Amino acid sequence: MAGAITDVGGIRVGHHHRLDDDVELASGWASGTTVVLTPPGTVGAVDGRGGAPGTRETDLLDPANSVRHVDAVVLSGGSAFGLAAADGVMTWLEEQGRGVAMEGGVVPIVPSAVIFDLPVGGWQCRPNAEFGYRAAAAAGADVAIGTVGAGVGARAGVLKGGVGTASVTLDCGVTVGALVVVNSAGDVVDPATGLPWMARHIEEYGLIAPPADQIAGYADRHGELSPLNTTIAVVATDAVLSKQACRRVAVAAQDGLAHTIRPCHTPLDGDTVFALATGAVDVMPDPTTPASMSPETPLVTAVGAAAADVLARAVLVGVLAAEAVAGIPTYRGLLPGAFE
Repeated sequence: MAGAITDVGGIRVGHHHRLDDDVELASGWASGTTVVLTPPGTVGAVDGRGGAPGTRETDLLDPANSVRHVDAVVLSGGSAFGLAAADGVMTWLEEQGRGVAMEGGVVPIVPSAVIFDLPVGGWQCRPNAEFGYRAAAAAGADVAIGTVGAGVGARAGVLKGGVGTASVTLDCGVTVGALVVVNSAGDVVDPATGLPWMARHIEEYGLIAPPADQIAGYADRHGELSPLNTTIAVVATDAVLSKQACRRVAVAAQDGLAHTIRPCHTPLDGDTVFALATGAVDVMPDPTTPASMSPETPLVTAVGAAAADVLARAVLVGVLAAEAVAGIPTYRGLLPGAFE
């Protein structure tokens, strides 16, 4: 119902993870990597709002810097150790001949961000280059959601987090999609009602108010898990956008996190959103745009608003689809009355 980021033509998503059947908190494997592959010529940008980010190659995406195109984006578990997964993605892309052409070969451009999931599995059980390579090699149009890839060890407040995705096609023909790894310190569910914060999502996903005892049980779980978390995401569009415009879309998309996670962008989060534009759909500029504005301003506004919306929906998709890991309860498991 929500669509997927791969509805943007040319975007592909792959996961690789390791999850032990008997994993317990702080013991065993419960982590993974998710890769978003782009078609050649994709423009990229990034916006970081959290106070504790774990990232790689994000400075390169600054509109003031030289490189415009992105070959892949890596989202991974493992905290800063998990940034090593990007090495494997670079190796895979190099084998495909993707990257900036240099004398002697190519250099793939692979920005990355990680979540802090080390306390869920064993501290030494974190993704490496092999995870990135396998995730890139597995990438396709079908996007698995929930407890997969970088979402295996993710949490959303006291609930199990995970990978979510969504998309929308605008009247102008442009498609906007999002993929998120929900690992938030804040709540995706209102502790007072047991329902998502946005009323529109309650109706969209057919949820109802759970019984009072389930709401109380959910509220009682607060404070049990570490708040050192991060939500990381990629939004993509097939519109023709400049690097500067992609940056504005990434900024606008952050509102999708603020609408669905409370609190958001805290000193303990590393919230990071990448924006990609494949450039397959060229929308004619609005002739009524004032001369003092960039001709792409109306399009950037529309794409940014859509990016915030699909990212908010993707957050809820990831939490609803998540399966329990290491005793971390799911939304469906802790508040089953919301689905009756």
